Amino acid sequence: MSRRRLLVTGAAGFVGARFVASCAVRGIDVVSVDDPAYFAARREHAGIDFGAIVDRDALFDWLARELQGLAGIVHLGACTDTTELDLAYLQRVNLHYSQRLWQYACTHGLPFVYASSAATYGDGSVGYDDDEALIPRLRPLNPYGDSKQQFDLWALAEERAGRRPPRWCGFKFFNVYGFGERHKRRMSSVVLQAFDQIRAGDGVKLFKSGRPDVADGHQRRDFIYVDDVVRALHFALDAPIARGIFNLGTGTARTFLDLARATFAALGVAERIEFIPMPDDLRARYQYVTEARVDRLRAVGFSAAFTTLEAGVRAYVDELLKRQYTNPRAEP
Repeated sequence: MSRRRLLVTGAAGFVGARFVASCAVRGIDVVSVDDPAYFAARREHAGIDFGAIVDRDALFDWLARELQGLAGIVHLGACTDTTELDLAYLQRVNLHYSQRLWQYACTHGLPFVYASSAATYGDGSVGYDDDEALIPRLRPLNPYGDSKQQFDLWALAEERAGRRPPRWCGFKFFNVYGFGERHKRRMSSVVLQAFDQIRAGDGVKLFKSGRPDVADGHQRRDFIYVDDVVRALHFALDAPIARGIFNLGTGTARTFLDLARATFAALGVAERIEFIPMPDDLRARYQYVTEARVDRLRAVGFSAAFTTLEAGVRAYVDELLKRQYTNPRAEP
């Protein structure tokens, strides 16, 4: 029996690389799509078998001439910088590219799984329920979230028009953390930033709150460990999920203080936390709480327990220490 082969976009990214690594363990072949320079330059990816590598800018030409017997598409490639303000760039990279992949999946009858984002929920005034009837009411706080929202709405409209892959699933990623994210720099998780600060002998710096009803450090996020995200992606393909857009978080929000304290504990270092002003470019677009409702994901059969924050942070810190991976600044 021939092995399955998946097309994975964003394969040199954080979640993408972890997903590709998991495919090797499961005996799944991959076609890895990204900027070819990233695969060798990002040292955290050392040892991962990326299979066939295709330049993200040449993907559709490659697809036009290569009939590779793909078993599905896992679309994780995107600009994920929540401070990016170039609307034309976000439209091209996050919306139009995704639309072309969806259309290819429709034409060739391929299952299609893609990454959406909790950034689509904006300030949370509509809540964090992934009922698809609520999606048109969401108002993202930044252009990145808006680009993800636009694709979610477009996909639902395409389905209503009868233009859909045989199976499809979008996941609204909440705050993913874990090994392999250093190239994200400013957009990397607070776990990695806290790790670097503590190892440098400094205290951990957290943003002050700009709201009187939220104490400093008590801003909350639904932090989800990357291994749990990878499990959900495989579930969508293997179970499989027939269709729909789902939250992918733990269902429990934790504070940034919890996250910092878990990092100190994992390193065995006494806590030292400083609160600093929030940058001007974040203040108007800042989410003070995110917490996924995961009822619909549970209802379609995803029953795996989510990793606790403390266990996930400890596993992440242990991996960083094992690889002696401390604060290289020059990665692309």
